[in-house]
Amino acid sequence: MDNLAVFLAFLLAYLLRFNFILGDFSQQLAINHALITLSVYAAFALIFRSYSGLLRHTTVIDIFYVLISTSFSLIALLSLTILSRKAGWNENLNIPISIILIHYVTITLLLFFVRIVIKILYQIIISPSGEKKKVLIFGAGAMGVIVKRVIQSDVKSEHQIAGFLDNDKKLQGKKLNGIPVYNPQILSVDFLRNHKIDTLIFAIKDISPSEKSEIIRSALDLGLDVRETPPVDSWLNGQLQVKQIRKVKLEDLLGRDPIQLNMKRIGIGLSGKVILVTGAAGSIGSEIVRQLTRFNIKKLILLDQAETPTFELENELRTKFQNLQIQMILADVTNKYRMERIFKEFLPEIVFHAAAYKHVPVMEDNPHEAVRVNIGGTKIITDLAVKYKVRKFVMISTDKAVNPTNVMGASKRLCEMIVQMKAQTKGIKTQFVTTRFGNVLGSNGSVIPIFTRQIEEGGPITVTHPEITRYFMTIPEACQLVLEAGFMGKGGEIFVFDMGKPIKIADLAHQMIRLSGLTPDNDINILFTGLRPGEKLYEELLTQNENTLPTHHPKIKIAELERFNNHELLTKINTLLNNLYSISKQDVIEFFKLYVPEYSSTNKMYSNDSELESNHDNNILKESSLKTNL
Repeated sequence: MDNLAVFLAFLLAYLLRFNFILGDFSQQLAINHALITLSVYAAFALIFRSYSGLLRHTTVIDIFYVLISTSFSLIALLSLTILSRKAGWNENLNIPISIILIHYVTITLLLFFVRIVIKILYQIIISPSGEKKKVLIFGAGAMGVIVKRVIQSDVKSEHQIAGFLDNDKKLQGKKLNGIPVYNPQILSVDFLRNHKIDTLIFAIKDISPSEKSEIIRSALDLGLDVRETPPVDSWLNGQLQVKQIRKVKLEDLLGRDPIQLNMKRIGIGLSGKVILVTGAAGSIGSEIVRQLTRFNIKKLILLDQAETPTFELENELRTKFQNLQIQMILADVTNKYRMERIFKEFLPEIVFHAAAYKHVPVMEDNPHEAVRVNIGGTKIITDLAVKYKVRKFVMISTDKAVNPTNVMGASKRLCEMIVQMKAQTKGIKTQFVTTRFGNVLGSNGSVIPIFTRQIEEGGPITVTHPEITRYFMTIPEACQLVLEAGFMGKGGEIFVFDMGKPIKIADLAHQMIRLSGLTPDNDINILFTGLRPGEKLYEELLTQNENTLPTHHPKIKIAELERFNNHELLTKINTLLNNLYSISKQDVIEFFKLYVPEYSSTNKMYSNDSELESNHDNNILKESSLKTNL
């Protein structure tokens, strides 16, 4: 098409030059000149590939290559004519300069015009019937322009770009490719209603997580569908596609800067080591394992009692890390003979102890199991760590261990005490470290998967109390800080992580509904069910008697704790474990109350006025030498 246009435009230039009087020029010579011109233009079109752009998706770049091709052709033809005149070559090579110039202007405009007209006609033809959804793009930079182009060129797109949002004051109030650029502060209910906007797309890299989080929250509160552009390195074949513009993730609402790890310190601590991870198939344990794969580890011993998650984790690791030495072990941390065999066989040098029962309501009904697994498992693993001279022991604790109001929290607080007492025992070379943090987004059984399932089922979302709050981290955030703290500690520390600001669970439910493209209290209702037994309105990271000391990492602090009489408490814990299933639930609760002074149960079943003890239970307690003043 381009070649035909060049040929016909040249003949038109001849006619224009001679005022359409055919007798004033040789028609054969004109055709010869047209063929020479066509050869030159075709040669440069091949060189610059000005013909290769899809006409319906013509861009400024395509127009630029057309201009370059015609301009070089002009220069070549002028040079040929001048040389022909000086050298006295055949008249076929002596093309009138005026005709060359007329042709250059004509063909350049014609090629531009054809491409633009075809693009406009294509957009009109493929535009879906009905009113399009209006979209705002946050970011008027290069990525924002790419997103605009991708949306506009998509045949099936039902979106129309209504404007850009950008913090750059130099761009605000101007137009980018005919689309206005607004100040982000312009977002309001009236603005969105007047412009009929229902979607916001993030297309910006240089924005802090806190600012992004604030904008997302504001947009969700205004009822916008919020989406984001994936990183460039994840584009398919280096090209962005509309289907890759996805909904923002819940993690974006946390608004925290990425964690900077001391890779050198961690690398030195892990290099060439045999590492044991208990609870390895759980949410936290499995992510710790994934983080560990980044380092030069001699061997990973992954221990868990859950068969299916263990199987899935092994498949994942063997697929992604074929050269990594992995030993998967299906075992219970409370089986001390099995644990001893594992320590004796593999001689782990570093232990990450993540095995625990963690669900508050379940442990509230089963306090014996909280003692057996959480406390008993921790005691067995710490004893073996000392016996087999483990270099570093890192225990994963929880904010529910602070001023606990439930069985799970009280059991984890006793676990912290066991680890501290081991660290304080003279002659022990193992460095015992505890890490304490709150809820992690997306962990098994946490509020996020529950809310997701409830939304998929059409609601309602169940929240225990309108004012209940929790601290949240992402699983990778928490596990990265576990590694950092683990190799920061020298022994005996409880490291407390900066969890940011606590989040109201009701607000989280509202935001998850909006992230799903639905409307709270319209599409999905929120049902308040009341606090469950042992549940707090808010969590804490420190007790009233604890202060913190800073570390070199801004997100990690050390809790200053009182020392304990390790001999007395360890003896009592041994007696409790040996006679665990000979006593009642209330006896277990009273043990917690006695040895975790800050524990105060909110479960009416375990109140101080309870008369649940029987004479038979009291006799068993005496016979088992549990001197607890229950």
